[in-house]
Amino acid sequence: MELQQIRYFLAVHRHGSFSRACDECEVSQPALTAAVKKLEGEVGGELFHREGKKLVLTPLGRLIYPALEQAVAGAQSARSLAENFKLLRQAPLKLGLQTTIGPTRIASFLSAFHRRQPGVELTVEDGSFSQLLDRLETGDIDLAVVSSAPQLPDAFRSEKLYSEPYVVVIPAGHPLGRLQQVRLADVNGEAYVDRLACEMREAVMAVSQQAGVSLYATFRSEREDWIEAMVQAGLGFAFMPKYSIRSAALHQRPLVDPPVARDVLAVDVRGRARSPAAKLFVEEIKGHTWAA
Repeated sequence: MELQQIRYFLAVHRHGSFSRACDECEVSQPALTAAVKKLEGEVGGELFHREGKKLVLTPLGRLIYPALEQAVAGAQSARSLAENFKLLRQAPLKLGLQTTIGPTRIASFLSAFHRRQPGVELTVEDGSFSQLLDRLETGDIDLAVVSSAPQLPDAFRSEKLYSEPYVVVIPAGHPLGRLQQVRLADVNGEAYVDRLACEMREAVMAVSQQAGVSLYATFRSEREDWIEAMVQAGLGFAFMPKYSIRSAALHQRPLVDPPVARDVLAVDVRGRARSPAAKLFVEEIKGHTWAA
């Protein structure tokens, strides 16, 4: 039993006519009639009889019709899955990464994702929070990984990946190194390296001011690499997200009283259909175990 025979059978049933079924299937009437006759021979009986000018199903035809219709639908579904699989083997995916989010944790996930889905051609581009949201809206990127601060507009949907505490980063030999954990009051009057791009900066500054803690900035920069370099050079301490620290030469202490943390989110445009590669990425990133 061939799919072509089944398609011709279904076309004759839809139109009630061999000639109109031939027009739909773009085949000659002798070829279509022969295919239906061959199908009847395989199932062991006639599938159509004529009522007036119209061909209708025989009892045998009505009996096997659902199974034959399902066979064609299954073949079409299999073909669609195969085409999607083929596309996914060469599927581009553009990911935006907020500049203040370090690569340590994200890189481990991307490595695992690439091993499982080698056909997804992933491009990672960085940008500020607002830049990435703009690029999501224009379709320039498929997904973005951003901080939960500031709050997302309603036009976007998000999946929480993990929470990230802030720590105090110091060079070797710094006085704060004698502490196991650092309270905000402990940094009062200490030289400070100011991360201008930090989305939590205003909140930390406000809490410090309320607590009467003086932060003396010896250096300011929007670049994370410069912040780490200046701390390592001894210009002062810095508040940094724990998983954003790249330099192994820097020491860190938990920030307590008050603790500060942010959520890291995977974001795209609410209601917009995701590409097969983007769907797969979101499914895997939601199921990923984010080790401490």
